[in-house]
Amino acid sequence: MQTVRTPDLELAPVWLDSDPIARLRVNFPINVHSGTRDSAVVYFEIEPGDRLGRHTDSAEEILYIVTGEGEAEAGDEYARVSAGDLAVIPAMVPHGIRNVGEETLRVVGFFSESRIISTFEEPVQPAGQSALEQGAPAPVEA
Repeated sequence: MQTVRTPDLELAPVWLDSDPIARLRVNFPINVHSGTRDSAVVYFEIEPGDRLGRHTDSAEEILYIVTGEGEAEAGDEYARVSAGDLAVIPAMVPHGIRNVGEETLRVVGFFSESRIISTFEEPVQPAGQSALEQGAPAPVEA
C-alpha cells in the first residue's frame, strides 16, 4: 500500500513564461513511477489570482478541491468550484483552473491511468517542455 500525506509533500514551482499569473506548486506523488498500475494522483496549490495553464491530459481526471475557491474550465465550459467539490475532466479536453478566492487553492487530481502525459500550449518552466509525463524523472542532459 502506498500512503502520502499531502501537507508533507515537497512542491515544485512551475510557470509559463508568457503569462505572469500562470504559476503553481505541484507534486505527482502516485503514478506508474511510484508503482501504480491503473491510477495516478497529482496534488497542486495555486495562490490567489494565479492559475494553472490550459492543457490536456491523456487520461480522465477527477479534481477534488481541498481548500479555496476556483474557476475551472474544461473545453468551453466554466464552473465555480470550492472546498469539497469534485469536477470531472474528460481525457484530452483542454482545461485549467484559476484561484478566484482569498486563500490558497489546494487541489488533488485523480487519474484513471497510471501513466499520464500532460500537454500545454507552450513550454512549462523550469522543464522547458510543453509535453510532460507525470512523475517521470527529469530528462538527463546529454
